Amino acid sequence: MDIENLNAGEDFNALLDTYTIFITEKGFFGMGTPVYQIERINLATGKPFEDGEHILYVNGEYRDDSDIGKLLHDFNCTDADDINFELMAQRTRYLKETPKGVSEMCKVIEEMRKETADRVLLQTMRNIMDTLKLTAEQALDAMKISDADREKYLERL
Repeated sequence: MDIENLNAGEDFNALLDTYTIFITEKGFFGMGTPVYQIERINLATGKPFEDGEHILYVNGEYRDDSDIGKLLHDFNCTDADDINFELMAQRTRYLKETPKGVSEMCKVIEEMRKETADRVLLQTMRNIMDTLKLTAEQALDAMKISDADREKYLERL
């Protein structure tokens, strides 16, 4: 993830802290806790690694009257009228119940679909190159990638 947040020649100290958040359907660790914070440690010294990368596992089934319990409830709501937090309810209504909002959501979903398809294609290219010991150009030929798309995939490879 850091490669996308750091320019060539920039010092690693220029990186901001990053948080990777996994919202799981059920409690991943089975302890009933709403959030599990994961930090890396240096196994040789037993001290925190302190690289600015943090991982949070959020228990998607957690419910109570706390803000996090209400928020996790809201994440599972399909009806804006059932949402606790008004700002989220308003945004949900806009995105689900207005023509402009529905159009915006359709565009976002389509972009996500295209990005996923591109990632799958790139991984397939890498697999073909690795397995068959082909160059990128040969893999593109084998996959019958159009001339119009070749440059895009070569840049992203």
